[in-house]
Amino acid sequence: MLETLRSAWKIKELRQRITFTLLMLVVFRLGSHVPVAGVDPAQIANFFQEGNLFGLFNVFAGGALENYTIFAMGIFPYINASIIVQLLGVVIPKFEEWSKEGPEGQKKMQQVVRYGTIVLALIQATGMTLGIFRSAVLNPSTFTYASIIITLVAGTAFLMWLGELINDRGLGNGISVIIFAGIVSQFGPGVLQTFELTRIGQLNIFTVLATVIIMLTLIVGIIALEEGQRRIPVQYAKRVIGRKTYGGQSTHIPFKVNQSGVIPVIFASTLLMFPSTIAGFIEHPVANWITRVFAPGGGVHSILFILFILFFAYFYTAIQFDPNKIATDMKKNGGFIPGLRPGRPTAEFLARVSSRLTLAGALSLALIATAPVILQAVFKINIIFGGVGMIIVVGVVLETVKQIESHMMMRNYQGFMK
Repeated sequence: MLETLRSAWKIKELRQRITFTLLMLVVFRLGSHVPVAGVDPAQIANFFQEGNLFGLFNVFAGGALENYTIFAMGIFPYINASIIVQLLGVVIPKFEEWSKEGPEGQKKMQQVVRYGTIVLALIQATGMTLGIFRSAVLNPSTFTYASIIITLVAGTAFLMWLGELINDRGLGNGISVIIFAGIVSQFGPGVLQTFELTRIGQLNIFTVLATVIIMLTLIVGIIALEEGQRRIPVQYAKRVIGRKTYGGQSTHIPFKVNQSGVIPVIFASTLLMFPSTIAGFIEHPVANWITRVFAPGGGVHSILFILFILFFAYFYTAIQFDPNKIATDMKKNGGFIPGLRPGRPTAEFLARVSSRLTLAGALSLALIATAPVILQAVFKINIIFGGVGMIIVVGVVLETVKQIESHMMMRNYQGFMK
């Protein structure tokens, strides 16, 4: 990776893209420290506890939610809007039609996502200002509430625009890079805290070293999971049209082990944190029991976490992957999998392979996501990156490096042709 970055820096276009991306991330981090007027952050800080839903959102926002800055909501409304539009694409014919229209259809879908982002941001900002964090508003009035809501929505809209700028003029997926920057920004304070606790004797140096080794092993596992794939061989029959022969080549269909990415882990984490978050607002023995039962690292939490990851992995893969469509397209183009008849037998085989890979990928995701929580419970050490954060960070780095390599390969290929 370092060698790739060193080679990329020598190329003017890539150097400009890297510099632009870094400048946009500086803008993002500066905005994460601009407070929203009329709010007392000291009162909001009480909501952020271990295992709390607000704590998860705060990590993804790079600490902006805890400080209640203009980027407090982060880019989550955009992510939610994107997922909702993808799900609606299955049931709304117009969305399905646009998804098949190529670049023009994608532009229309992207426009819907933008409008959806503003609507969701408005709903979320209103709920935060008038509901959850209402007690933190200094001078309650209609104007104050309206200005806070508009500021939060504008912050999310600005981050969405920033992400699209990175897509056009920078490197990597802009939204993923912004989330990556927010998570990594927590790394420095976490390291300093661990170092200080080790220095004063509250943490054992061997425990810290063992934790670091285990975390590095998990990173290697994440890389293997992200890169792992099964290649299904496909053979295309020869066709003679006039004096030319078409087809006859061999290729393959790459099936990723982790087809659903980090979506199942995010959904499972969010759902499991809802009960303890709601119970935290209620003073009752039952509420206290719910908080204990759903505490991260506990037996009930770990079992439900694994089951939810399995469910969402299969659910999201079923939406994204259609074996019947792939089998039909292969049959139309004269393609077949060796040893299988085109059509229904091919679709059944692809569905069976996808199901097995989804199971392996979901179990691997569950293991990686729960390992940091178990480590934190056993060794009593503050894990800087949770399982979700680690998967996102490693995934974004891999994606960005691949994009740099593709730019370099394209440039070298053009130079060879000249």
